[in-house]
Amino acid sequence: MSPTPDPVWPVLVLALVQLVDAAACVRPVPFVARCLDDVGFPRRWWWVLPPLKLAAVGGLVLGLVVPYLGALTCGALVAYFVVAVGMHVRARDLGRNLFVNALGMLALCVAAGVIAFAGVPAA
Repeated sequence: MSPTPDPVWPVLVLALVQLVDAAACVRPVPFVARCLDDVGFPRRWWWVLPPLKLAAVGGLVLGLVVPYLGALTCGALVAYFVVAVGMHVRARDLGRNLFVNALGMLALCVAAGVIAFAGVPAA
């Protein structure tokens, strides 16, 4: 078994979504800014999000050729969105932001990981 993803398309889709998300966070578009405000994420830390999301894009794409990096990055994204879900629940932001944004992205990350890395042996 190869330690790289098979098939690669779920990883590429997730990388593209993360790239768009990073761009939306550079100067947060209104719905992103509202979402961050709604969960109480401090504005002084908003600058961290685009580099984090771009690092995820890099990890996913490099993970196509660097053994285990894609799986590690996918796992880190799952952890990121578990925290995001927790922030929405803590803030009692139980509407669209939770169900479409946070849970939707968590489901996408889990699905990409299961589809692409299910056959990857543990290191």
